Amino acid sequence: MFIIQGEGRGHLTQAISMYEMLTRNGDEVKEILVGVNELLTLPSFFREKIKCPLETFNSSCFLFSTKHKKSLFLKSILYNLWRLPDYIRSIRFIKRKIDGSGIDLVINFYEILTGLTYALMRPKTPYICIAHQYLFFHPDFAFPRKNRIQLAGLLLFTRLTCLRASRLLALSFREMRNVDNICVVPPLMRTEVLGKTPTQGDYILGYMLNAGFSEQVLNWHREHRDVFLHFFWDREDVPEELQIDDTLTFHQLNDTAFLNRMADCRAYASTGGFESICEALYLQKPVMMVPAHIEQECNAFDAVNSGAGITADKFSLLNLLEFLPSYQPNTGFIDWVGRGNFLFINNLDIADC
Repeated sequence: MFIIQGEGRGHLTQAISMYEMLTRNGDEVKEILVGVNELLTLPSFFREKIKCPLETFNSSCFLFSTKHKKSLFLKSILYNLWRLPDYIRSIRFIKRKIDGSGIDLVINFYEILTGLTYALMRPKTPYICIAHQYLFFHPDFAFPRKNRIQLAGLLLFTRLTCLRASRLLALSFREMRNVDNICVVPPLMRTEVLGKTPTQGDYILGYMLNAGFSEQVLNWHREHRDVFLHFFWDREDVPEELQIDDTLTFHQLNDTAFLNRMADCRAYASTGGFESICEALYLQKPVMMVPAHIEQECNAFDAVNSGAGITADKFSLLNLLEFLPSYQPNTGFIDWVGRGNFLFINNLDIADC
């Protein structure tokens, strides 16, 4: 059984990759549970890729400012405390599903209610956790110098997602040593990404976790109309493809269209989600990251140290254009990803859990 945090794109695409890997190996994913909330909907591309029963449950979320740019740390905590009765019902739901499924292993993709279910309800089925965030517990991981309170909150949240887990699979941009129950593994890359042949296009691709960043993109575009831009977002009150003019188009999030654009773009700008940075690294596209919250600050800092690109405070794409001549593709990343199937299958051995 997979249990997945449904916010954003990353954990969902990681689960698709794991689903493909396990089914190729002869294993069966019997059921998938996804944590959602009233602020998000499950993307259609995920339902299309997964061929097994799928259910959703109420889970936690980040709140963002009125212009949907930066996360509101304290308000997010208070909001989720207010939603606690809903989360207790979800914990009971998860426990019932695990106990009644007859499965051998639960794989948790950073869903906090999975960790709380195992801490409070003690299901007997073993579970493993998979996410980039478990690298935060590695003694060799370097953190950016950011708000210590928010960083402590991030580490606490991450710890709660993996309470009583048998093993933590920490997705990493680069190889690192294993420590205690932390196994460092390559990113989970889908077959569609691995099969892409990158080309050098004439446009910058972008992905915004929060549609409010579009104001920054529009402001920059008004001064640089000669630069072609294609940005993906999650705004629902607009057409599938919103063409502002001849050089700027906004797209609803569509995974196939996004990967095609990624393979052919000149460079990539995002809010710092781990999964799309990995795709850019694999396809050798320079990246500019504009983090929206502390977790993405950590992702971006680690990505810069791995040769992915640069960070910025806002979507001022001139910084990215100036970086292009000095960009050097990280070819070692491709070799690291190539070892993924062997490392994942070995680390999912139920006998060791």
